[in-house]
Amino acid sequence: MFKKILIANRGEIACRVIKTARKMGIKTVAVYSDADRNALHVKMADEAVHIGPPPAAQSYIVIDRILEAVRQTGAEAVHPGYGFLSERRDFAAALEAMGVVFIGPPSPAIEAMGDKITSKKIAAEAGVSTVPGYMGLIADADEAVRISREVGYPVMIKASAGGGGKGMRIAWTDDEAREGFQSSKNEAAASFGDDRIFIEKFVTQPRHIEIQVLADKHGNVVYLNERECSIQRRNQKVIEEAPSPFLDPATRKAMGEQACALAKAVGYTSAGTVEFIVDGQRNFYFLEMNTRLQVEHPVTELITGVDLVEQMIRVADGERLPFAQKDIGINGWAIESRLYAEDPYRNFLPSIGRLTRYRPPAEVAAGPMVGTGKWLNDAAAQGATAVRNDTGVFEGGEISMFYDPMIAKLCTWAPDRAGAIEAMRQALDAFEVEGIGHNLPFCQAVMDHPRFVTGNITTAFIAEEYPDGFAGAVLDDAALRRIAAATAAMNRVAEIRRTRITGTLGNHERKVGDDWVVSLQGADFPVTVDADREGSTVTFADGTAHRVASDWLPGQSLARLDIDGTELVLKVGKISGGFRVRSRGADLKVHVRTPRTAELARLMPEKAPADTSRFLLCPMPGLVVKISVEEGQEVQEGQALATVEAMKMENILRAERKAVVSKILAKPGASLKVDDVILEFEG
Repeated sequence: MFKKILIANRGEIACRVIKTARKMGIKTVAVYSDADRNALHVKMADEAVHIGPPPAAQSYIVIDRILEAVRQTGAEAVHPGYGFLSERRDFAAALEAMGVVFIGPPSPAIEAMGDKITSKKIAAEAGVSTVPGYMGLIADADEAVRISREVGYPVMIKASAGGGGKGMRIAWTDDEAREGFQSSKNEAAASFGDDRIFIEKFVTQPRHIEIQVLADKHGNVVYLNERECSIQRRNQKVIEEAPSPFLDPATRKAMGEQACALAKAVGYTSAGTVEFIVDGQRNFYFLEMNTRLQVEHPVTELITGVDLVEQMIRVADGERLPFAQKDIGINGWAIESRLYAEDPYRNFLPSIGRLTRYRPPAEVAAGPMVGTGKWLNDAAAQGATAVRNDTGVFEGGEISMFYDPMIAKLCTWAPDRAGAIEAMRQALDAFEVEGIGHNLPFCQAVMDHPRFVTGNITTAFIAEEYPDGFAGAVLDDAALRRIAAATAAMNRVAEIRRTRITGTLGNHERKVGDDWVVSLQGADFPVTVDADREGSTVTFADGTAHRVASDWLPGQSLARLDIDGTELVLKVGKISGGFRVRSRGADLKVHVRTPRTAELARLMPEKAPADTSRFLLCPMPGLVVKISVEEGQEVQEGQALATVEAMKMENILRAERKAVVSKILAKPGASLKVDDVILEFEG
């Protein structure tokens, strides 16, 4: 077995590989850019080598710098993680030429499957069902438009060397095909150093389901069931689960066998994923094969008990797989929520900054998190659940504009899907993140959404359910009453503390009243709080009451309460006259006032927000790539105005209405903050 391996990656996947290597007694080497000097993966590794400036194109994807780090440290093998160099044939070949083992497939398999055009041709020859499209190289935007018309709109424009949603656009019109082609080429060149583009038919209302395969160097290939990855935005996955709530055993077997046949056709070894789109009749079509470890691999590990990173290392060292297809089962259900530094209230645009607070829920397992899978059977018998959090950040750390915005992957496991969803709700409720915009509220809202709960999902879920963007969840009356009861009881605790601090006023001791009005989400709830040593009984005007018990104290940012015997977890912040409360995707200002103060508050006018309609504001921190208009130019609704790049993604900013550009205040190459002015329109 290897004594030392280098991880040619960063962030949570580097940390993930280090954990397994440590378990196997293997020393690890981290690489890092200037921006990652104090990163978690650097602290976790046994050694670390600096490889260059922050941009990935000058550090993490510069092959010579990684090879030099290998030489310096004497690493015997390299694990590439995902992204960066993980699917670069020339990187694997360079390591092979050095006599260093690449912990992944052989370079010819990477070349065959890593290239999306070639992989589709091979898949078709192997009898795998494929999506209609044009697999040849496309010279320019005019040719892209012509091909799109021939294939038939809508079409998917994709980078041949792409992955992770980079270099992908959906086009419904000639104009969108033309713009999408150029943006895809730019993103592909920046992210992969390869700007080749192809076009295929976009299947409407599809599910994205993928098969995990594992192959050794002795001809053994198995599939480890499927993952449902249909909850996506901008072609990047947000929620994944295993198994799929849609597949039946016959479809699972057919997809698995085709995936294995494709792997055998190219002499594949190591872990890999064959991605399919599946329509409403369970017809499935090959999309691509990712010749690497997938981001969402933990859910497969949780339902099979197989440590995929360990098996990749063992296969690379020449060992046989320790199991056959008949040994692979499905134990329980697992769900993964990807926590991104993206603001869902701004259409999931990237957010950067310092993590002023980062407190994940405690990881919980009924036995080894990965291994033989026996603990899963034991846990199922006990009705237990598990929580796993793969992360690469820490409190006080910086989220940089240079890399992927992922913060963590929160996973839960339970004996069945309903249990896994409930475990995820509780884990998300207890996850504290402050200092940056993040998508925790969105993940919480998805867990309570009726379509997700029933498994009725497609890749269009976000577009269909949040067509105007995510503005926060709207809680029903029962949930509002629980929060009203909780905050009324919490307010009493805070008021009692204030009376003890202020003491007496003259000869009169301050007393805390029993009657309050709780205002939240546009509703007022008059309540009476009757407290005792064990908690409080909060009675509403209609006579209903909730019993509230908690050890929460003012200043604590997480409140765990028992409401009528059921746990309620709230993220809490102080505001004037009440609390900022975040729960189940809702972000609420909760005011707890005396009846008289509440009466007066209703008479106060609301402050109108500033009018910014005359300006094009930068919606995220980023780099101005292009200004598409000139001063004095009249623009139409939907017309492209500017392009801003952030976290390896190009974002085209469009006109919301017909207008005339009066001033251009930003130039290409400028680095902007959120709400910096790019353009000004005539009034």
